[in-house]
Amino acid sequence: MAPFAWLIIALIIAPITYLIWSLIAVDRRGLAAVHGNLGRAVKSAGVGPTSVSTDRPALANVGRRVTPKGYISWLDKLLARAGRPASLPLDRLLMLKPAAALVVALLSILVLLKSPSPAGFLLVLLVTALAYLAPDIIVHSRGAERQKAIALELPNTLDQMLISVEAGLGFESAMAKASANGQGPLAAELGRTLQDMQVGRSRKDAYLAMAERVDSSDLRSFVRAVVQADTYGIAIAAVLRTQAKQMRIRRRQRAEEKAMKLPVKVLFPLMFCILPVLFTIIIGPAAINIMDNYMGNM
Repeated sequence: MAPFAWLIIALIIAPITYLIWSLIAVDRRGLAAVHGNLGRAVKSAGVGPTSVSTDRPALANVGRRVTPKGYISWLDKLLARAGRPASLPLDRLLMLKPAAALVVALLSILVLLKSPSPAGFLLVLLVTALAYLAPDIIVHSRGAERQKAIALELPNTLDQMLISVEAGLGFESAMAKASANGQGPLAAELGRTLQDMQVGRSRKDAYLAMAERVDSSDLRSFVRAVVQADTYGIAIAAVLRTQAKQMRIRRRQRAEEKAMKLPVKVLFPLMFCILPVLFTIIIGPAAINIMDNYMGNM
């Protein structure tokens, strides 16, 4: 058998063997002992059995085994930036990535076996890598859209909080009002920050955690200003007024920047899609008449 065929067979057998070994090698007795200890601790604390779940699917454990820890932390940050969608938790993402890559690799190899070639082998590797990284691309795009939505909502939310503070409410009460009246991702982040403070986290840590989760330059600037005002005793109303003005200026500058980029983006579709058709419609009949007259005179 050719070495290339042996290589293809090894690529099929090796991942399946590793997955089976990962499932068999789990220390189920130790895992059951850990779950039993956690269950007794939860029971002694008076928490209901449905409120805390210590079970994790076996495929999730396999996904964590085959994924480097640093990469898992990076994926967790991506999910936090995307708002941690309920339809795609971290364990499900870790199961989805190797499963999608394995399925695509097997299908690609089955197609490649009909006509094996080095170029086809490189194509299989490329398609498998793309299938493995596709969930990351989707999560990253959702996080980028969420950052844009937060930057767009921030000036209006700061105006609402400024009105509440000037009406006599405290800063946390103003945040609660903005969170309750809002519907976008910024309102959800403000609500989570208030929950962090309610469970005992300091205000500074809660604000910094919100800025780290969202990873937006506008929100980081606002958080730094609020932390400094809380540290040095500056009036929060003046900080909110200044920050709301700056955020409106930044939002207008971003809109102007997009408007200036628009002619450049329109140039290529205009050159390659619209102008050729327009020239064909205008010049085509005249060219046909000229050719007919030239052929008739000959």
